[in-house]
Amino acid sequence: MTLGTAGHIDHGKTALIRALTGVDTDRLPEERARGISIELGYAALTLPGGRRLSVVDVPGHERFVRTMVAGATGIDLFLMVIAADDGVMPQTREHAAVLAALGVTTGVVAVTKADVADPLPALGEAAELLPGAEAVAVSARTGEGLDALAAALGRAAEDLPGRAGAGRGLVLHVDRAFTIRGAGTVVTGTLWSGSAGRGDAVELLPAGRAARVRGVQVHDEVVDRAQAGQRVALNLAGVAVDEVARGDVVVAAAPQHPTATPGRESAPPTRPAVAYRIDAALEWASPAARPAGGARVAVHHGTREVAARLAELGGRYAQLRLERPLVPLAGDRLVIRALAPPDTLGGGVVLDPSPARHGPSRDLLARLARLERGEPAPRPAAAAAPGPARAPGPPAAAQLGPAALAVEEELRAAGAEPPLDADLDAADELAALRAAGRAVRLGPAMHVHAEPLAAVRERLVALLEAEGEVTLGRLRDELGTSRKYAQALLEHFDAEKLTLRRGDARVLRRAR
Repeated sequence: MTLGTAGHIDHGKTALIRALTGVDTDRLPEERARGISIELGYAALTLPGGRRLSVVDVPGHERFVRTMVAGATGIDLFLMVIAADDGVMPQTREHAAVLAALGVTTGVVAVTKADVADPLPALGEAAELLPGAEAVAVSARTGEGLDALAAALGRAAEDLPGRAGAGRGLVLHVDRAFTIRGAGTVVTGTLWSGSAGRGDAVELLPAGRAARVRGVQVHDEVVDRAQAGQRVALNLAGVAVDEVARGDVVVAAAPQHPTATPGRESAPPTRPAVAYRIDAALEWASPAARPAGGARVAVHHGTREVAARLAELGGRYAQLRLERPLVPLAGDRLVIRALAPPDTLGGGVVLDPSPARHGPSRDLLARLARLERGEPAPRPAAAAAPGPARAPGPPAAAQLGPAALAVEEELRAAGAEPPLDADLDAADELAALRAAGRAVRLGPAMHVHAEPLAAVRERLVALLEAEGEVTLGRLRDELGTSRKYAQALLEHFDAEKLTLRRGDARVLRRAR
């Protein structure tokens, strides 16, 4: 399991972890010079009963809350640190709000600096802020209370199941990417689910880059295979260090020859997919924190942060329409923060990681309620999602049957990565959708739904107006997609006379 620290700046999180583990998690020269944590730090902690925890030490400064969230999203229990001479401070409260948004309710409070101030007032504030969490007064300088703190962490960990064997495939959210001479590209992160071993074929999402695991380490120890819940470093072959960054997700490579094509929700998927929309159940830190429908917010999932538009669906339910892709699975936790001024508003759980664009309806609310209870709730294949009015298509639109509507749903849900004709095996349905203006052919065997294509067009125009020109690689990175798709898009917009090619770049046609 993974333990995450939390707490205000200068309350002694890093010193406490060093006292417990012998590891200084401030590895950067700037951190040591300034005496504050800036990046995530890592260590291994062996509890009195022999159980081993991976520790993620987070920065406490308000400027680095997004870094804190990136570290907190994969933790199983918390260690909230409150200084005896300060008590509960603003970042103590915001970190507690982040933990609540992530559903991390088990942990221990350490009241530090017990050698320089009376810990009783801070212990009382801790009980009010985090009721139910055991609190221990400690001093990292003198060692007072460290054994009691380790014992308290052991008791908290006893009540939690490990992540190994949870039945999901490999999911690792990258929080660092770097290169080692003689080894190549290395990525690190908390292994959310599944396992990773030497020789495994993997894929980096959302870009869809293929790679192979050359080596695995857990806290600097070489292992054949790492299990869920561990801090892991993967040495990857087939991907350059500039092709991966914090926020990317390592998943098991898709099977080359799937044995069946079950219904979309006949069973919960164990491999996440790239998503530009999420249906979620949300909880707000307070009634005043709830943003208005249509507001732009920051959505944190894994180690990635993206802006999104909040579309109310009724009650606790909302659709998050993302400006850049996430890679979620149903049941994943989200943190919602304000864009400006930055503040944690609340969080929630992913119910549908690949919904159609829709507004509220009675049937939809019933379906989301079933999903939240963990009950099967298939999406109606022929249901037309409410949303902005579209211009009427040619007469063929009236003849679209359930089969064509089901194919259209696949096209819409695919978002930034269009399916291939061969995968859909639905040439007649695609022809009908093209005739109705609801599908666009980008290549001999590549189709995209008109709605995500329009969204890409808007993003491309905004990018060109801001930067003057765009290369294939720039568009690929902007969309978080593949080179093949980015090239097909640019060629489509060239043919549409939106863009004009100049050397290796595109510009907006002046006639526009």
